[in-house]
Amino acid sequence: MLTPPATPVTVDRREGPYGEVVLRRRGTHSAAGEVFEIIANGCFLMDTSDGRSERLLVRAALTALDEQNGEDLPAGPGGRRAPHVLIGGLGIGFSLAEAAREPRWARVTVVEREPAILDWHREGPLSPYSGEALADPRTELVRADLLAYVREAPAAGRRFDALCLDIDNGPDWTVTEENSSLYSPTGLAACREALAPGGVLAVWSARPSPVFENSLRNEGFCRVRTEEIHVARGVPDVVHFAVRPA
Repeated sequence: MLTPPATPVTVDRREGPYGEVVLRRRGTHSAAGEVFEIIANGCFLMDTSDGRSERLLVRAALTALDEQNGEDLPAGPGGRRAPHVLIGGLGIGFSLAEAAREPRWARVTVVEREPAILDWHREGPLSPYSGEALADPRTELVRADLLAYVREAPAAGRRFDALCLDIDNGPDWTVTEENSSLYSPTGLAACREALAPGGVLAVWSARPSPVFENSLRNEGFCRVRTEEIHVARGVPDVVHFAVRPA
């Protein structure tokens, strides 16, 4: 088996509203397979090599909702209201694809601020990872700044049963300075208010953050925990979970 080239190939490079965004490719169609990478302002964000943690972000949020309600959430009319999930950051599309595979989500809203990433999914090289999910009638794709969207949600009559956020390398390792406000007391309070009572907040991170766990508790969340996910590159990813009290 051939080894993918050490030097990645730049597929697209754009200057977006928050700086430079680059899509790179390693490997080829015929050898070890393609691996796409998203780089923002020179910082590696994610790639297509291993989506376990991104999928768990959504899957475990639904499990936490099940636990909150003491039983499985219903899939259709006639039972309890089926849940609405907001995915913060389209990225590679693994979280969206996971949500679309699960019939118990009544609605799936994805908020992405980078026009380039939206284009790569709608009609570009990343469409194989999300095309089917984007075509799902439950899916709503919104171009917006995540924190602004979350802050405005209650006033607009929107509340979510789960917020699954993956816009950085973690609360302690943000891609842009603006992102740090999401993890601030004000940002976490906005997340809490955007959740329905008993709703779940799930935040992806490249490493654990005890400080962030304390911040979640200080902002009124309960059942705060961190789950490690072992991935191919060796260093575990983590997902921080918290619940808005019912």
